Amino acid sequence: MQDPQRGGGWAAACCRQPRKHTGLASQGSQQQQRGTHPRGEGGGVLAPPAKGGVGGALAQRCARAFGNAVRRQRRPQRPRRRRLLRRVLGSLLEAQAPWTHPSWSLHRRGLVMATQQRLFHLVVFGASGFTGQFVTEEVAREQMSPERSSRLPWAVAGRSREKLQRVLERAAMKLGRPTLSSEVGIIICDITNPASLDEMAKQATVVLNCVGPYRFYGEPVVKACVENGTSCIDICGEPQFLELMYWKYHEKAAEKGAYIIGSSGFDSIPADLGVIYTRNKMNGTLTAVESFLTIHSGPEGLCTHDGTWKSAVYGFGDQSNLKKLRNESNLKPVPIVGPKLKRRWPISYCRELNSYSIPFLGADVSVVKRTQRYLHENLQQSPVQYAAYVTVGGVTSVIKLMFAGLFFLFFVKFGIGRQLLIKFPWLFSFGYFSKQGPTQKQIDASSFTLTFFGQGYSQGFGPDKNKPNIRICTQVKGPEAGYVATPIAMVQAAITLLTDTSDLPKAAGRIGSQLCINLWDLRRGFIISKIRKMDKSKRSHD
Repeated sequence: MQDPQRGGGWAAACCRQPRKHTGLASQGSQQQQRGTHPRGEGGGVLAPPAKGGVGGALAQRCARAFGNAVRRQRRPQRPRRRRLLRRVLGSLLEAQAPWTHPSWSLHRRGLVMATQQRLFHLVVFGASGFTGQFVTEEVAREQMSPERSSRLPWAVAGRSREKLQRVLERAAMKLGRPTLSSEVGIIICDITNPASLDEMAKQATVVLNCVGPYRFYGEPVVKACVENGTSCIDICGEPQFLELMYWKYHEKAAEKGAYIIGSSGFDSIPADLGVIYTRNKMNGTLTAVESFLTIHSGPEGLCTHDGTWKSAVYGFGDQSNLKKLRNESNLKPVPIVGPKLKRRWPISYCRELNSYSIPFLGADVSVVKRTQRYLHENLQQSPVQYAAYVTVGGVTSVIKLMFAGLFFLFFVKFGIGRQLLIKFPWLFSFGYFSKQGPTQKQIDASSFTLTFFGQGYSQGFGPDKNKPNIRICTQVKGPEAGYVATPIAMVQAAITLLTDTSDLPKAAGRIGSQLCINLWDLRRGFIISKIRKMDKSKRSHD
């Protein structure tokens, strides 16, 4: 276990008195839970874990997988980060069930029947893409796990056999497994050829879709999987695609017993789990949460592949259709418990983190809100308001960001502007996005911290004529988000679907990490980080 102050691993949190030098000191900290810090240092207590449930089984696999990943990354010299994903995927898969035939969805044995009829349990679609190659390596690594008694048959899929073969050879060399290429199937299919997608779906129990931007290339895969009773997992961070696929395919997927699971990577596992974990650790009723994402880089700086940049460009350029989609859904508003969470200014200062911040424009807010709607409507739980931000450092970073934001918002409104943004990502993003993507050194040196500040009511108090009287802070920490955390999360989601059928609920359909329930045992295997219950007077809102 690592000292949480030094970074590393996906961090669950434990209650403890805040350190004065962190800027989160409280004069009125609430009573601590009792327990023992696994290292016996740095404060903190860890509640005993609950047992059972798909979240627990998935979290255990994530813990093992990420622990091994970090050990590999530390050769010969790596920054401290430990066990990124620990239990991260419980959120995704608490609402999964067996699939293939509608009648089988009524029986826990349905998955076994499905896998017996499919040639491959897992198929990585888009394996030769930038993110797909990391997912391929993670599947191969999972198959080498000493805890696995038998290997699952799996395949890679894409347009070029030669490129797929090179990806397998590269993974074999990196993992020291020369026979890998002969052990993995290869499926040739093209996103523009529906028949080839159908053929891929018929051979797979679960498809890991790594082909984006999903607004352009995601729906044909979803359609093929739904029609053939195949489950599909993606790592989409595009709210419009996620919500559109729900409305178009949820009912049919439920009839087929298929599960179409979105946002199973960095978008939006940390945010969704962080909110639920914060709620579970609060000794009372949580009513609102703000999260702040901080990205840490090494001496060579940060860089992200331009696939993410393209998704952002097209997403901002098509915001009107997203608003129209949400208006047409006619969903009843989720009730607000306690005072309404006020939005911060576009640029605000967070005193607790000693940093300026801007709104986080990814899918986290959309996913968390859908989770809270599900928990409220189906489990009668009190809904939590949520807002997401990303820290940007000091004044210099703010000025740089303002110029980049102005350029982006101006160019994204016009077709020619979007073409320029996509053609020159490095220029318009000030070097943060490139067509080449990050180097291995940049990946190894990167990490993130996601800090949650929550407020609510202690036991015995209610929202009627009372202001929130309790504050709580939690953190989730991990290594590089896009190409280390995301592949592990995606693969462990698939493994959970395949192996934990006895713990899966019966309902099927288009779901995502919005169905994160029964996460009481997520803290098992997490690195200890911060949960602080704070005096209200110490929580700023500049």
